[in-house]
Amino acid sequence: MSETVAAGKVVHMHYTLTNPEGETLDSSEGREPLAYLHGASNIVPGLERQLSGLAVGAHIDAVVSPAEGYGERNPNATHVLPKSAFPEDFPIAVGTPLALQGEGEQVLHCFIVAVKEDQVMVDANHPLAGVTLNFSVDIVEIRDATDEEKTHGHPHGPGGHHH
Repeated sequence: MSETVAAGKVVHMHYTLTNPEGETLDSSEGREPLAYLHGASNIVPGLERQLSGLAVGAHIDAVVSPAEGYGERNPNATHVLPKSAFPEDFPIAVGTPLALQGEGEQVLHCFIVAVKEDQVMVDANHPLAGVTLNFSVDIVEIRDATDEEKTHGHPHGPGGHHH
């Protein structure tokens, strides 16, 4: 019996991700296959669900709704900050990621989406929130995860992994 994609397995896959307009957003083409630990939330839930039960050599074209991808856009997740709130040497540019201190210990991961004369607009939505994701996936390898990988919640490369 051949290995199939299931919880506790490390899956190696080649993929291409496109948006509804057919634009390629990401791809493993020309790179090593992506390795992830199935069942550990390493990839978006909708893709993980559709890969379950597949075997090495399988190909799937998976459509993932925003709800099962990066979520719906939250219109309340944009904030306008004064430029003076940033250090002088900070590269203020559209697309720059930031981690802002929220209430208590909360960290808010954002991206700069607009820059005006004295204001910076940041968005805490994931850049792919609200986007239907189209994945073309080829499963190239499946193996049992090591105990260390299961404990850490992600696969390790050859020779293990040091945190």
